[in-house]
Amino acid sequence: MYVCRIKYGFMKENFFKYSLIALIIILGYLIINGLWTFVNGLFGAVTIYILVNGQMNYLMEKRKMKSVFSAILILLEVVACVCVPIYLLVWVLVTRIQDVNLDISELIATVKHFITLIHDKTGYDVLSISNVETAASIMTKGLQFIIGQVSGLLVTTVVMILILYFMLISRKDMERYIVSVLPFNENNKPIVTRQIQQIVRSNAIGIPLLAIIQGILAGLGYWAAGIPSAALFGVLSGVSTIIPLIGSTVIWFPLVVYLALTGNWIAAIGLFAYAAIILFNVDSVSRFTLQKKLAKTHPLVTVFGVILGLKLFGFWGIIFGPLLLSMFLLLINIFKKEYLDTPVSPSG
Repeated sequence: MYVCRIKYGFMKENFFKYSLIALIIILGYLIINGLWTFVNGLFGAVTIYILVNGQMNYLMEKRKMKSVFSAILILLEVVACVCVPIYLLVWVLVTRIQDVNLDISELIATVKHFITLIHDKTGYDVLSISNVETAASIMTKGLQFIIGQVSGLLVTTVVMILILYFMLISRKDMERYIVSVLPFNENNKPIVTRQIQQIVRSNAIGIPLLAIIQGILAGLGYWAAGIPSAALFGVLSGVSTIIPLIGSTVIWFPLVVYLALTGNWIAAIGLFAYAAIILFNVDSVSRFTLQKKLAKTHPLVTVFGVILGLKLFGFWGIIFGPLLLSMFLLLINIFKKEYLDTPVSPSG
């Protein structure tokens, strides 16, 4: 009878435990699925929090300011240094694109001649229905992605500021709770949290800095090659650095083709050489140096992480995509150290 009671109590405890786990998973899925629209704001708040947490500690511990006033001061800094530049960049791009003054008539005539030449020499119809439909589909998806990111920018900003405020004023309790529920032993918890902070800082600081460097250098090259609206294309080149593998090539290569098709072969060759030698190498070297300096992240982790992040989270995926991939590799390494590399003690 006593053994039956023990077995019954054990089964009852397991039933309650696994039922609770199942409820947590089900409710968590429903909540995440219902609030997925605001996930970018949450990720943005986490990113900014990691960057400004040191300032919050300084204001409260060194300057003896109250948490509410410290949080408000930091939020004003975030708005001035992050939100305002992003909105100004979007506004400049939207308003300046309509002012681009490329020689469209000459370009169209050259392209038509080029297409006719291809058809006469090879019999291949560049303007076939299938090719046009494919090009239209790619352009439509690209425009939908851009419009979706721009239209969701305001919602993301409001959610980010709201979440960041409450994270700042309750940061100690929040950090203690998060550390307490991490499924790692006490030795590995600091490693995981430090790795997360390093990766977030690497991407949050390194990617904008790389975009600025690339944008300035690209703009100078476009100006020297005589490209109309060189500054605008320089900004676009800086923004395009977030695209894995090809980066600013999506901007400068069509401009090289434009110069060649309009008969400006010297400028086309010069811009191609400048981009292939300067822009490509500066992008590679700067990206590698910044990643190694800030977080020692392998370049392939960043490349595939950005691809993953953009698909899952949109714009903020450039930061959290590499973070997810790095965390996955870190968890595998921790599992290996704790369970595979642990020597088995001899019995008896």
